[in-house]
Amino acid sequence: MPELERQQLRIGGYQGPRSVHTRGLGVFTSELTASMGDSLALSVEPDITTQGQRAADLWSMVAGDELDICYFSASYLADQVPDLGLLDLPFEIADRAQAYAVLDGPVGRYLADSVAATTPYRVLGFWDNGFRNLSNRLRPIIEPKDCAGLRLRTLDNAFHQQVFRALGFEPQVLDVRDLLPAVAGGRIDAQENPLTNTVNFGIAEHHPFVTISRHFFGTALLLANRERFDDWSPALRQAVKQAAEAATAAQRRFARDEDAACLEALRARGSRVIVLSKQQRDHFRHAVSGVVEAQCRLFAPNLLAQVRRRQSVASA
Repeated sequence: MPELERQQLRIGGYQGPRSVHTRGLGVFTSELTASMGDSLALSVEPDITTQGQRAADLWSMVAGDELDICYFSASYLADQVPDLGLLDLPFEIADRAQAYAVLDGPVGRYLADSVAATTPYRVLGFWDNGFRNLSNRLRPIIEPKDCAGLRLRTLDNAFHQQVFRALGFEPQVLDVRDLLPAVAGGRIDAQENPLTNTVNFGIAEHHPFVTISRHFFGTALLLANRERFDDWSPALRQAVKQAAEAATAAQRRFARDEDAACLEALRARGSRVIVLSKQQRDHFRHAVSGVVEAQCRLFAPNLLAQVRRRQSVASA
C-alpha cells in the first residue's frame, strides 16, 4: 500500500525566542504536532529578520506561496480592512478584560469575517500585542507638551501618525528590523511599543525615560492564507483551529505576565518610569480627541457602541 502524502504547513514570525509571540507559536506547533503526528510536515521560521528580511515581508510571504501562517499587528491591515481601526482608538481600552471581551465577542467575529472577505488571509486568533507605552532618550513625558518636536518611530498606520502628530510628535515609519539601529544611532528620539519590546529589543539601553501611557492596546492577528486553509483536509483545518485556540489562551497569559516582569526589569535597571495618573492620561486623551472623533465617524455606530460599552462596563 503506498505511503500517504504528508500535509505541509509553513509558519513564520519576526521576533526572538523570548517573545510572547514566539512562545505562542511554540504552543501552536506543539498542539499541532500532538494532534497530527507524522501526517504533518511542519516547518517554522521564528524570526525572518535574522534571514535579512523585513518583518513586513510576512504579509506577502503568507499571501503568496512562501508561508502558510504568521502573526502580525492588526494595525498594518487597517488600510485594507478599515473597521480594524476600531482596535486602534487611543485611550479606549481600559484593561485586558475589556480588550478580550471585544476581541472574543461580536466585534471580533465581525472583524474576522471582514478580513476573510477582503484580504488573502483568515484570522485564526486575536493575540495580545500589549498596551503600548512611550520611551525616549531626551526627557520625561508627563504632559502632551513634552512630546513636542520629538522624532517618534511609529507603525505604518496613517491613523497612528495622525494621533501622534496631534500630541506634537514628528512620526517616522520604520520596520521592526530597523528600529534598534535607529534608536541606538539617535536617528529617532522616541518610540512606542509594549514593554516586552522596549526591554527585549534592547531599546531600554538607549532610552532612559519610559512613560506608562497605555495609549493603544495592541492586537496581533494569527493569520493563515485563506485559500490554502480552505483547501486543507478537514482533519488539518480542525487541528489548526484547536491549536490556535490553545495558543491564543497561552499567548495572552504570556503577555500579561510579561508586562509585570518588564516593568520590574525597567525599574531594576534604573530607567525613569513615569506612570500616568488618570488625570494626566485624560490630558493626552483630550489632546487627540479631535482626531479620534473624526476617525469614529468612519465606523458603524453599533460597532463603535459595542467597543465603548465594554469600556464603561470594564471601568465600572
